[in-house]
Amino acid sequence: MADSWALPFDDVPEVAKTPPQPETPLSVGDLTARLKSLVEAGFSRVEVEGEVSGHRPHSSGHLYFTLKDDRSQIRAVMFRTDARKLTFRLEDGQHIVARGRVSVYEVRGEYQIICDRLEPHGQGALQLAFEQLKRHLAADGLFDAARKRPLPILPRKIGVVTSRSGAALQDILRVLIARYPSAHVVVRDARVQGDGAGEDLVRALRAITEVAGVDVVIIGRGGGSAEDLWAFNHEGLARAIAASPVPVISAVGHEVDFTIADFVADLRAATPSNAAELVVERADTFRHRIDRAAERLAAATRRALDGRRQWVLRTASRLDGYPTRIVLQQRDIQECILRLRHAQANRIGRARHAFERLRRRLEARDIRRVTANWQLRLAKVDGRLGQTARTGAQQASARSRELAARLHALSPLAVLGRGYAVCWDDTRTSIIRSAASVSPGEAVRVTVADGELRCTVIGRTDS
Repeated sequence: MADSWALPFDDVPEVAKTPPQPETPLSVGDLTARLKSLVEAGFSRVEVEGEVSGHRPHSSGHLYFTLKDDRSQIRAVMFRTDARKLTFRLEDGQHIVARGRVSVYEVRGEYQIICDRLEPHGQGALQLAFEQLKRHLAADGLFDAARKRPLPILPRKIGVVTSRSGAALQDILRVLIARYPSAHVVVRDARVQGDGAGEDLVRALRAITEVAGVDVVIIGRGGGSAEDLWAFNHEGLARAIAASPVPVISAVGHEVDFTIADFVADLRAATPSNAAELVVERADTFRHRIDRAAERLAAATRRALDGRRQWVLRTASRLDGYPTRIVLQQRDIQECILRLRHAQANRIGRARHAFERLRRRLEARDIRRVTANWQLRLAKVDGRLGQTARTGAQQASARSRELAARLHALSPLAVLGRGYAVCWDDTRTSIIRSAASVSPGEAVRVTVADGELRCTVIGRTDS
């Protein structure tokens, strides 16, 4: 019975009969290359939304960053060629939509998205770039009201930077010709939209400010879309306006349009026509001020003449009684002259009397007489003093000769001159008065009248 359900050996599957053979293992590089082919083939065009993190602009111009959300993250790169086309500045924390392709970086075995286009999520790229540049320039102080310059009162030359073929130039010239016919206008042609328009506007502005005599510059264009006006949001243009040596009026688009140039310029005009009106408004205002000043001067002159005329009339009316008054005044003057002469004579007489009194007192104290008395007294005193001095000198000389004689008589040198000598010890510190104090062989010194002898004792004889 057991053999009835058993399978014959030949019915066993072939796979059970032959053990499986192992496959050749792949290298890391081969596996990464296969994954790269699969990923790039399956994700050749993707759009990824996420937050920018770890943004690292490279010196080569490439942009390296990470896109992340609350669950995961992916590395991203945008190469220099595409990065130059960005209209906004990439910053950490921005929420963007990245378009590109997914690739595998074989060296590290990491997958990444290679972006060729970036757009802010929920906000236009142009608006974001506008806000970024506005914050940056405001931080540099280019929008400060303190650096805004007033327009010249009477501009000699008005510079205009715009497109020669645009309607803005015609609007500006029409207003200037109508309101300020004597204005000298210098026009510098420049592109006002499209690629490279910002750089062209910078060159045109710098060139027109170098024209001799230009006092103010209008830069602008007619209305258009945000993309059409974008050249006036160029950072280089903003800094060129700030560095301009003359005031700059920005006249871009319509009244509702605002560009970076409007914030940096010394004055913003709503339209190009309004810019021309603002420039010539100063001329009209100045003429009006001159007219008003002329009217005030004429009125003041009339008032002054009327005042002078009234004064002349009043003076003429008072002159009617002047002859009588003049006669009375002449009489008063004659009386004053007589009183003055009398007072002058009295004062001169008193002064002469006082002078005579002082002269007599001075003569009594004549200095010459007093000096002669003192000179006589001094001569007498000088004679007595001289006689006393001569007598004293003679007495002192006699006394001196007497003392000299006595001193010579008592001098030891005089005794030595008579043949005596003085005997000293060898050190000449004591005089030898006794022969007993000297032993044969000792050295002694003997002083005579004309010198000294050094001797040796060869013998002694006691008395």
